[in-house]
Amino acid sequence: MTTISVIIPSYNAETTIIDTIRSVQNQTFSDWELIIIEDGSTDQTVAQIKTITDERIKLFCYENGGVAMARNRGISLAKGKFITFLDCDDLWTPDKLADQLLALQNNPDAGVAYSWVTDFKSNDPKSFKPRKPIFYSGNVYPQMLVYNFLANGSNLLVRREVLDVIGGFDVTYAPVEDWEFYLRLAKDYSFIVVPKHQILYRQSSQSMSSNIERLEKGALLTLEKAYASAPSDLQSLKAKTLALIYEYCAQRHLQCNLNSTGVSQAVLKLRQAVAVYPSVVRTKFFYGLWSKVLKNWLLLMFKQTAYQK
Repeated sequence: MTTISVIIPSYNAETTIIDTIRSVQNQTFSDWELIIIEDGSTDQTVAQIKTITDERIKLFCYENGGVAMARNRGISLAKGKFITFLDCDDLWTPDKLADQLLALQNNPDAGVAYSWVTDFKSNDPKSFKPRKPIFYSGNVYPQMLVYNFLANGSNLLVRREVLDVIGGFDVTYAPVEDWEFYLRLAKDYSFIVVPKHQILYRQSSQSMSSNIERLEKGALLTLEKAYASAPSDLQSLKAKTLALIYEYCAQRHLQCNLNSTGVSQAVLKLRQAVAVYPSVVRTKFFYGLWSKVLKNWLLLMFKQTAYQK
């Protein structure tokens, strides 16, 4: 039996899929199978994949069903004792699989291993920015209730028997099905952290998180579901979770809409965050967002004045 099954949901990824596959092939741990679920691409993604010859790589083509369905299809085909997911535009450092597997082998009570994330932008070698290290291990359910600290869908390594119990991804909560899935994992299973930046997350204006309205709707649905079953001693965290959702939406508005509408929406979301959780104003992240709002507003005013002159 294969030790690790790697599942890549692939859609219109002709410019990134080769690098993503290579990052799997370059792993120091070699007992893996790579299951690529081709999700109805309309570009040359399939042709790109077929240029790689490796008996460990298996390509399955379907009509488009979305990321969650593609991952579930991959789970149903996987033969590994451990399962991990990699988005078609993200990368791993070569030691990712080996280190996460060792962490789970050394901690038999843990069901999930995860690593730290580094953000980067396409075609910009100077853009690599490691995210702040986090050290949550054991019962991480309270932390996961507050926010998705795994950050993306290319991180965890999970035992197959765990997925057999909790099931796969729920398409109802797209595009934040990752968080809903991680919440179910964290509620019943321990996590272990690998203290290394091993996940390279590609930031793109075309990413799922660019659709801010859908993101907010999915996040609010996930919040309501999670707190409906959370124990009473954790209910006090709900206001903070809601504020962080609004904060994140404000951040996305500033990143994706460099116009007056984006600034206005960011201000609205920050006001909503303060309304539900006033203490949020004391955080560095909140202060940074307000600074960006002011900067963008002044820039827009300057451009408008220059145009009128």
